[in-house]
Amino acid sequence: MSTIDIIETRVRGFISDIQHPKQKKKINSNDLEFQLRKLVDDYFEMDGYSLFYRAIETLQAEGQLIPIQNNQYNGKTPALALYYWVNIKVQADKWDRLEMMKLSDRFDFSYYERHPEWQTKEEWQRIKNVYSFLRSSQEREIVSFEERSLELFGHEKFLLDSDQFPDGKGFLTRIGISEDQLKMVKYGEPFVFWMKQGKEIKDIQRVLIVENLSFFHTSIKLLEANQLDYEPELIIYGEGTKIEQSFSFFFRMFPPKSYLFYYAGDLDAAGYGILIRLIEKYPDYSIQPALKIYRKMLECLEQKNDQKIGQTQNLKYRDLFFQWFTDEEQALLQQLWQENKRIPQEVLTIETWRRWT
Repeated sequence: MSTIDIIETRVRGFISDIQHPKQKKKINSNDLEFQLRKLVDDYFEMDGYSLFYRAIETLQAEGQLIPIQNNQYNGKTPALALYYWVNIKVQADKWDRLEMMKLSDRFDFSYYERHPEWQTKEEWQRIKNVYSFLRSSQEREIVSFEERSLELFGHEKFLLDSDQFPDGKGFLTRIGISEDQLKMVKYGEPFVFWMKQGKEIKDIQRVLIVENLSFFHTSIKLLEANQLDYEPELIIYGEGTKIEQSFSFFFRMFPPKSYLFYYAGDLDAAGYGILIRLIEKYPDYSIQPALKIYRKMLECLEQKNDQKIGQTQNLKYRDLFFQWFTDEEQALLQQLWQENKRIPQEVLTIETWRRWT
């Protein structure tokens, strides 16, 4: 393959991957070239940019790319527009109805009858892959989304990253197939935890989840000194919002029974949201704020600082969080909110904890 073929083939591949059958997509030419440079080892030696420029011009002449005329350019010579529209994917021939009938014992093709623009060669191949899998699915094991997606669609993110793979969004809905039928699950991410010394998994009843790493280590010291509120058998490092994805991992690791979960985070908008979303996502479990710990934080009001820039101040989460507290405590929390201040969890240290022991 000639040099220009290598560059043009790569560029065409990028464009084909993001083309959508129903809507135009926007690309940044600098981002596209950056991806190309990472894939082609001798890009600069072959004067890759000149070849990239020619490939873009060719695709523009074919009508696959349309430059966005806003006087923004990529800063290279010769110059290209900074942004392009990627035109919709050219409609392929409609599917053979006889072939559709052969697969109708597994699939309902009514969506594709109503939306013929989805009757593409790529979509048909995906359906055939799924059909082959379903014929022997009873012999298969349950695996992760990423593993099954790679097997059936050639990329582990096909069903999960709608920006990179717009065709993956809604694919299972289009064919009327569930995640269970494909024997795949979304695994929760592992989390860091500490079990009280001398305790075993069967002994766990009370679990404390803390938002920040510093207080996680402080909590361990307090736990081993028998000074930590609620006397939990297990402490989990929530790692900010990550706990919202990783919490399900708890139920894969520990036996099913009734646990008491206490959550302690920063006294700020983000901390309120994390707790309330956990409660809403897992309504069958006892999850509540670690009020004794939050009250200690309120006693450190003099160490308040500015609310983090960019935090979403959700009034629903705020009100649901505040209702756990007394009227007097709610007044303090409301004052913090109105002043756009917060109390970070790091006010609780081994040294400051001594005032309560």
